[in-house]
Amino acid sequence: MNNIWITTGYTVREALARKVFLFFLGLSALAIIISAIVVNIISDSTLMGGVDFKQGGIVVNEIATSIELIIITPLTSLCVLLAIFSTASFVPVMLEKGNIDLLLSKPISRTQLLIGKFCGGLLVVLINVAFLVIGVWAVVSLRFSYFDFTFLSIILSVTFAFAVLYSLIVLFGVITQGSVLGMMLAYFIFLILSPLLYMGKEQFSVIIKSDFINSLIDVFYYIIPKTSELMGETTINLAIGKGIVDTQPILTSLAFMFAALGYSIYLFNKKDF
Repeated sequence: MNNIWITTGYTVREALARKVFLFFLGLSALAIIISAIVVNIISDSTLMGGVDFKQGGIVVNEIATSIELIIITPLTSLCVLLAIFSTASFVPVMLEKGNIDLLLSKPISRTQLLIGKFCGGLLVVLINVAFLVIGVWAVVSLRFSYFDFTFLSIILSVTFAFAVLYSLIVLFGVITQGSVLGMMLAYFIFLILSPLLYMGKEQFSVIIKSDFINSLIDVFYYIIPKTSELMGETTINLAIGKGIVDTQPILTSLAFMFAALGYSIYLFNKKDF
C-alpha cells in the first residue's frame, strides 16, 4: 500500500513539473473570478426574478442552487475534457524506455505501479474539481447568504465520471504505449456515444423494429460508461439534495472501470520490457 501512495505522489509531482496541475488551477481560478464578477454585478431583481431576498425562503434557496448548476455544469464538463487531455500521457511516459527500466528496478510490483499511476492522475483531477466546485459554491452562497453543503457532493460524481474514462485511457496506454487512441476513445464516449445512448435508448426501440439491433443497443448501453448520466442526472440530483436516485449508471460504470483497470494490470504484468 505504501508503494501505491509513493507512486501516487510521484505522479502528482510529475503533473506539477509539467505545469498540468497549475494550468488546471489557473483556469479554475479564472472561472471562479468571472463567476464572482458576473453574480455580483447583476442586480438582485434580475437574479431573483422579482423574489425578495428576505421573503423568498425556499424559492431563494432553489434559485441559488439553480444558478450554481448553471455555472458549474459547463465548467465541470470542460474540466473533464481538459483532464482527459492532461492525464492521457501519464502511463505512456512511464512506459518509455529508461523510465520503465528504472521503475521496475525498484522494490515495487507492476500492479502497485499501475494502480499508483491511476490514483495519481485521479488525485490531480479531484483536487482541481474540488477547487472549482467549492469556489463557485462559495461565490454564489455568499451572494445569496445560503450555504447548502450537499451541493459539494457533486465533486464525487464529476470525479467518478472522469475516473471511469481514465481507466480506459490507462488500458489503451498500456496496450499501445501511446496516448492518442485512449484519449480519442474517451472523447468519443464522453461527447458522442454516452449522450447518444442516454438520450436515444428509448427512442431507438420505437424507430428500429429489429429485435436483434435493439438488443445490441441495450448491450452497448449497459457496457459503455454512463458519463452523461453521471454528469447530468446524478450530479443534478446530488446538487438539489435528492441523493442517488438511480444506482444503475454508477454500478455499471464502476464495473467497467474495474474491468478496464483489471485488464490493464493483467497486460502490464505480461509485458516484456
